[in-house]
Amino acid sequence: MKAQYESTGARLAYWESGAGRPVVFLHPTPLDHDFWRPLLGDGLMNAGLDGVRAIVPDLRGHGASELGAGLPVGGFARVPDAAVLSMRQLGQDVVALLDWLAVGKAVFVGCSIGGYVLLELWRSAAERMEGLAFVCSKAQADAEAGLVKRAETIAKVRAGGLDAFFDGSVQTLVGATARRDRAEIVAELRGRMTLSADAAVAVQAGLATRPDSLPTVASITAPVLAIAGGEDTAVSEQEMEAFTNAPGGCTFHLIPDAGHFAAYEQPEKVRSLLAEWLRAAA
Repeated sequence: MKAQYESTGARLAYWESGAGRPVVFLHPTPLDHDFWRPLLGDGLMNAGLDGVRAIVPDLRGHGASELGAGLPVGGFARVPDAAVLSMRQLGQDVVALLDWLAVGKAVFVGCSIGGYVLLELWRSAAERMEGLAFVCSKAQADAEAGLVKRAETIAKVRAGGLDAFFDGSVQTLVGATARRDRAEIVAELRGRMTLSADAAVAVQAGLATRPDSLPTVASITAPVLAIAGGEDTAVSEQEMEAFTNAPGGCTFHLIPDAGHFAAYEQPEKVRSLLAEWLRAAA
């Protein structure tokens, strides 16, 4: 079921289905909620995930959710005139959704930027989190090379290169095995990249300004699941191993032949790992 809610001046969209334990799924950029469809199934339920109330929003500026007006400008020093869609704002949006749905606590699953939002949520609303599952995400802030690339991407998008940015993203972020064996998913994922230029710029600036969250990991007392892709060109296995330092305990898995979009490339494998972890963390 699709519905909408409001958060700080923007109309945001979400989908939910099922009954039972609330689990919130946060997608990667520049995709939308549909990223989770192969994992969750047409009815947002599938083998091993029964008894789950799946809540799947479109992050602000993605899919059917508005970017909204009034985003702060100036936070990214390398592009001082760029609006910034911060992890804090995205976290506030998720808390507003929980409040809208009268959900006190939930388990959270985040891929890439979705995982960065989970770290922000732990800093700001840890009492709402029963567990945190990170799929191809990391706690480290951007290094120098990453900051340079963010600024270059913003310049490219502003010069009319939004489609080129999307084309490059889908080719580099889908793993080599999936590109070879399941070429159709490249077109599927590319078709879900619908950010406006303004949203793409704000997202890149927000990613560039996200904090180092290694100290946050050291404070997570809820159960953690970390799933890395061996073919992920954006987040390494070594970076994701930092989640094993969480004092609440971390279950770590590597899928050797998956890229950054592992949950879309190998939904059965990720679903099985998630279901096993959910049962253990119940």
